[in-house]
Amino acid sequence: MNILLAAVLKIIGVVLFVGLNAFVLIWAERKVSGYIQRRYGPLRVGGPAGILQSAADILKLLGKEDVMPGDADRWLWFLAPAVSMVPAVLVYLVLPIGRTFVLQNLNIGLVFFASVTSFTLLGIFMAGWGSNNKYSLLGAMRAGAQLFSYEIPLILSTIGVVLASGTLTLQTIVMRQVQHHEWFVFPQILGFVVFFIAALAELNRTPFDLSEAESELIAGYFTEYSGMRWAMFALAEYSNLFTTSALAVTLFLGGWSGFAFLPGWVWFLLKTYLLVFVGIWIRWTLPRIRIDQLMDLGWKFLFPVSLLDILGTAFYLLVR
Repeated sequence: MNILLAAVLKIIGVVLFVGLNAFVLIWAERKVSGYIQRRYGPLRVGGPAGILQSAADILKLLGKEDVMPGDADRWLWFLAPAVSMVPAVLVYLVLPIGRTFVLQNLNIGLVFFASVTSFTLLGIFMAGWGSNNKYSLLGAMRAGAQLFSYEIPLILSTIGVVLASGTLTLQTIVMRQVQHHEWFVFPQILGFVVFFIAALAELNRTPFDLSEAESELIAGYFTEYSGMRWAMFALAEYSNLFTTSALAVTLFLGGWSGFAFLPGWVWFLLKTYLLVFVGIWIRWTLPRIRIDQLMDLGWKFLFPVSLLDILGTAFYLLVR
């Protein structure tokens, strides 16, 4: 009974954090975009520091009518937002937020993370096909090609860290960096660059948002969604932005390690939000690239560079 209660409390805690974190990230994106592009709206409206604008958006989404297309595949259309949202919550189970603060310290934590996040593609395909809409279907096909192309270099870029640390356990990877007084980002700079670029493409964020290019596909695979079902896709995107940044911090930036005057979980959040800020900065600075440029970057640059990083790491470990 105690085990069941602890599991329920963990799930409730993760869900509450996901919702609150998405609220903060949406507010932060508005503010950063306002400063970068000198937009008066995000800088001046919405009450104290713009907090009320996000609260108004939540009320608006709750009040919107939930409309399903008449010719849609009912169950696929209905389940797609949940299928996209569940992986965004599950990945929090293995993230080491502090020295003793990890919900489930799996010995294959990195494999679990990669496996769970790959289910996002299933939700996107379900939304595109189930909507029975050409814009949605084209958006889903684009997203499928994009996610498949960038999933490979994303996973390959982490192998150098696995070789250097000798483990797939995320908490142990952080401990290896603490023991050697060195973040893996320095010897694994190629892997870090590949990981971060591939992660932005996996998140469908500008300049890689080809699957929901409004000038071509309206909103892509979630064109036919409104209200809270649309909000679940947005919530999954922002949650994945945070978790991907958190994984980069864990693998390359020492995780929760830092100076002793702050607790580990504070260092973890500071590093993660710094990478989130970089992702937001890139979104509001660079223009969208073409689909051929997107595929060329993944297959002709990131893929061979990730292989080069693995070979270089293996050779260094062999001769040292």
